[in-house]
Amino acid sequence: MNEAATVSPAVHITVNKMTPDMNFVGLFYIIIGAIECLTIIGAILGIPLIICGLRLRESADSFRTYLSSGDTIMLERALERESRFFFIQKVFIIISIVLLVLYIIFFIVFGLAMISHFQNFQSV
Repeated sequence: MNEAATVSPAVHITVNKMTPDMNFVGLFYIIIGAIECLTIIGAILGIPLIICGLRLRESADSFRTYLSSGDTIMLERALERESRFFFIQKVFIIISIVLLVLYIIFFIVFGLAMISHFQNFQSV
């Protein structure tokens, strides 16, 4: 029994529209990750970006295979790869927010120190 026949035409259309976008975004992540890897410190960010891009492209391939073959294992693989992509993105977002908050705190402290220094300098 071909399980692909049980998938609605709307799902076919949506997945067919979604997979090229997934491939494009995945390729973009891979390219940006490779550029980041040009420096040693950048590799800390670049390698996870490359992995994100690969997972997203693998997910797109698995979705296409699922639609053509109806193999539910391919659907499971597609969803698992996509969940890995989103997990890594979630970690990046959390780290970005923490770094942004630290950045803002640093500049507030630095600004207050500069104001204090200039006030002490003017009173001398």
